[in-house]
Amino acid sequence: MTREADGNGECEATGGVREVTGDVVREVAGDGVRKVARVVLLDPRHRILLLHGHEPDDLADDWWFTPGGGVEGDETREEAALRELAEETGITEVELGPVLWRRRCSFPFAGRRWDQDEWYYLARTSQTVTGATALTDLERRSVAGARWWTCQELTRSHETVYPTRLAELLRRLLDEGPPARPEILDTEIV
Repeated sequence: MTREADGNGECEATGGVREVTGDVVREVAGDGVRKVARVVLLDPRHRILLLHGHEPDDLADDWWFTPGGGVEGDETREEAALRELAEETGITEVELGPVLWRRRCSFPFAGRRWDQDEWYYLARTSQTVTGATALTDLERRSVAGARWWTCQELTRSHETVYPTRLAELLRRLLDEGPPARPEILDTEIV
């Protein structure tokens, strides 16, 4: 049972929180942690798609990350993963696979702290042309583009990439296939 959030965003019926930004409602876990679905998208050459992000007012404070974002309304994490992928990359022709990894993270961004419970889904596509179709205002101010990376490029890179062990995790995924159960990654606090 879900109930509308009160003025503070509290949902009494579920113990959860709804974060309201304009007309977008995002479900947040009962402990105040934002529920997030991310996509480890691989192309036929086993490259991974990463987005290039930065602080909205500081282009020099930048990093690379997997597509994805917060769960909205009553959607499932799988639905959120596919929606976010389409909005951020324009890629809709995907085969969504299992959850590979789960992680909790906390980081400052755009003047506030974000506490998230992230699930990383494996997905494959033959569609390699990207183009954001529905970025939020904050995303338009903080996402500079997308790039396909090989595992070797990630391993050699000195760029900041999240999750921080992505090169190692991708190598294991390519060598061994998806884990039988999602791997719980170390909590990252920035």
